[in-house]
Amino acid sequence: MLALFLVPQAVDAAKREPITDKIVFVPHDSRPISSKQTADVVQRVGYEIVVPPTELLGNREDWGHPDELWTWLDAALAQPGVKAAVISSDAMIYGSLVGSRKHSFTRAQVLERAARFEGLQKSHPKVPLYVFGSIMRTPRTGEASGHEEPEYYRRYGADIFRYTVLRDKDEVEGLTRRERKEYDFLGRLIPQEALADWMGRREKNYAVNEYLIELMKRHDTFRYLTLGRDDNAPFSQTHLESRHLTETGASLGKTRFQTMAGIDEIALLMLTRAVNEQKHEIPFVFARYNWGRGADTVPAYSDEKISTSISDAVLAAGGMMVRAPEKADVVLTVNTNPDGSTYEANAVINDGTPREGTAYFADLVSDYVAKGYPVAVADIAFANGSDNALMAELQKRGLLYKIHAYAGWNTPTNSSGFALGEGMLVRHMDADSVDHLLTTRYLDDWAYQANVRNMIARQLTWLRGDGFYGSLGTKMDAVSLRSTRMMNRFIEENLPPIAEINTVTVTFPWNRMFESDILPEDPGFAQEYLARRK
Repeated sequence: MLALFLVPQAVDAAKREPITDKIVFVPHDSRPISSKQTADVVQRVGYEIVVPPTELLGNREDWGHPDELWTWLDAALAQPGVKAAVISSDAMIYGSLVGSRKHSFTRAQVLERAARFEGLQKSHPKVPLYVFGSIMRTPRTGEASGHEEPEYYRRYGADIFRYTVLRDKDEVEGLTRRERKEYDFLGRLIPQEALADWMGRREKNYAVNEYLIELMKRHDTFRYLTLGRDDNAPFSQTHLESRHLTETGASLGKTRFQTMAGIDEIALLMLTRAVNEQKHEIPFVFARYNWGRGADTVPAYSDEKISTSISDAVLAAGGMMVRAPEKADVVLTVNTNPDGSTYEANAVINDGTPREGTAYFADLVSDYVAKGYPVAVADIAFANGSDNALMAELQKRGLLYKIHAYAGWNTPTNSSGFALGEGMLVRHMDADSVDHLLTTRYLDDWAYQANVRNMIARQLTWLRGDGFYGSLGTKMDAVSLRSTRMMNRFIEENLPPIAEINTVTVTFPWNRMFESDILPEDPGFAQEYLARRK
């Protein structure tokens, strides 16, 4: 008799509290931009984003736990209300993006994990799988690798990069006699053990990516598969492998499979596609570039024109390019330098002084906003931080919170892809959510990356303790305190009251200055968050 009373109550409870639509999301590591900030965008649309526990995700010291992630993922997909899953293949196969570059798994081990995707799809046939992975990067130097490559890359990174440039060029257009001699010389100069280790790990990565494409071709395992070309160049090992993988998956078409420039932004693009397909929408995007090289700019860390990268990103996110702003759901304005150069945000030239093209681009943004278009800004004149001159101009004109989306972090394609994905989704958000996401980017990309980080980096030697930019060590608390003070001063001097944030706390979850976690000064929130980090 007890059951007779319990069942109707359970049904009534279900009616009173409908299950929120969920999207399972496995990021490729625990960095705030990869996980928390990306998930936050889609949560603002109204979805519950189900993410693995932080301790399962990889970081610099702990490269992740792929086998445990498979167990977690299978259980997560069985939850009621799951409408889609966006999954990093790097996390599921190597543990994380860093793990993909440094792991010691055998070829058999990584291919066995890749094969689990087929079983996962069969176990949860109603949940579409959007999978993104990386084609291993080819950093130009050991310094550019950020200590995320094996130790030997610090010494031989530039030589390995140049070796692969010539290797790729030889396939595409052939080498001159001088280049052939250089290629042979580098082959002797680089220790064979180091080159064999680096190329051997790449071969495993290539085999996994090739296998994922075959799963798509033979068994239709994924709704969409994207392979991102991590930091690369027009000629590099990454570019070489991408060419061959593109040929392997050519029969699928770009509506099912792509190789793309970039990697960190692809998670948001896949989440955006999942939302668009759930809502049966195809957002229209109009792109407008600064004058000069504009659409033909080949930005730093990329191997193609930015217009090609943006077109690919629009398609990956489930949208369509249009030729007129009045037809667009997103007007993506792209801040490039007229001469086609990409500077680093810590360069002297990024001191806030207007440059050629600054006023022109600000006029473009102002004009589109005045016409009522939904404007997103991809700020890619500088890599790894905002264009201070542009931000000052937008601030002066009162445009910071009149645009709908902004990004200016890390590589140019990271920024353009993130601004695009966010720009597609904000039409499903309330005004407070749009402002919140803008504030998040202004704090990270403009305040921290383009300003505070560079000032603190120059002061590191003044601080007591052992540590440096890439590994803060015992200097971490001092760096956090000093960064927090500078960030709060920046907020007071640069952000309007509409930002609705007065003070923040800056932490460094990856024990380095390259990225930070910027927490609102809400004691309860900060304590809870920091406790989860321990």
